[in-house]
Amino acid sequence: MTQQETPKKQEKSNTAGLSRREAMHMGAGALFGATAMLAGGELTKLAAQNVQATPLPATDPRYPMPPSWNRELRQLAPNVYAYTQAGGPNTTAAGVSNTGMIAGSDFLMAIDATQGPASAKAFIAAAKQATGKDFGRLIDTHHHGDHVNGNQFFPHAEILSHPYCREECLKAVANTPKMWNPTPGTAEVAEERKLVPPSVTFKDDLVYFIGGTEVQFRCVGPAHTWGDVVAYLPQYKILFAGDVGFFWVAPYANNSHISKWIDVCNAIAGWDVDVIVPGHGPIGGKKELAEMAEYFKVLKVEARKRYDAKMTAGAASAEIRLGRFDNWIGPERLIMDTVRWYAEWNGTLTPDYNAAAVREATIEYNQVKAGAKRVGEIIPLSRMVAMAVPC
Repeated sequence: MTQQETPKKQEKSNTAGLSRREAMHMGAGALFGATAMLAGGELTKLAAQNVQATPLPATDPRYPMPPSWNRELRQLAPNVYAYTQAGGPNTTAAGVSNTGMIAGSDFLMAIDATQGPASAKAFIAAAKQATGKDFGRLIDTHHHGDHVNGNQFFPHAEILSHPYCREECLKAVANTPKMWNPTPGTAEVAEERKLVPPSVTFKDDLVYFIGGTEVQFRCVGPAHTWGDVVAYLPQYKILFAGDVGFFWVAPYANNSHISKWIDVCNAIAGWDVDVIVPGHGPIGGKKELAEMAEYFKVLKVEARKRYDAKMTAGAASAEIRLGRFDNWIGPERLIMDTVRWYAEWNGTLTPDYNAAAVREATIEYNQVKAGAKRVGEIIPLSRMVAMAVPC
């Protein structure tokens, strides 16, 4: 490593979860008896996900549908690349994330590692084809499996993160499956699996100078999680936002502090940024980040009215309509996000994902929809249980 490439400092529940196998065998017809199955072991955390997107139950014709975008390695500036995962209304991509790559004179730096062997190996191959170099550094923007499960495929890279990210990865190591099983979009063949935690942490901002490019890693959590890191390239006005950004995709607030997440979006609006690479969705800019924040603001207004009326989170979610955001990919996340707003208001918010509360709210949501004979809007409980593995 050259001298220029040297970094410098700058509502709780005791209810246990369904197993994934139990969850996947539950159809919509079993939802009303589901509470009898809430006992069991904790869901395996940080497992690779390829969750099928829920068909939109009721889109709003007054607003546009999301675009489609391709999987590609796109050069954004000299030695700066974004690797986006394919997505859109008819594409299964709920558990895959975008990554970034900075090329130095001797090595590459990766921003996130994707969720498993198929996407990680494709990213690495594309980067090597474009530059002829190997990865020597990897920064995980946060601890969710679709960002860190690919760590094992960067054997020559030093892995860095916020301390919270490392702590959550360490907790998950013991429950990580021993093998990757062939799964479309995740693993092409069976192979050994291991979760590799970051070996270096930083809780203050960190700056790298790589191949003439200044890369500022800024700690912005709590937001999407309590350990979010974003990568800001001031000379090119580019931001790799990790899961602080969801564009045209309903955001996951599973481990989030939503109010502070909105504050982070407002702060980024004041940065000198033209291009934002989100964790999920197509490349955009400040307009798209502001739209994601607006999703949360609209949901806050609607959820708060129902919270003050003493409605449960599940019943509230069944009533809420979000206008243009009803057309976004992943509408079932409204339930999770409503549960998270409720936790802020009733004082039970913690960094952990309350999977039991989301499951209970989903059952209530489906009871309301079934009672109104809107069966087409029922969300399979298995899908919400799968979301207990964070994205």
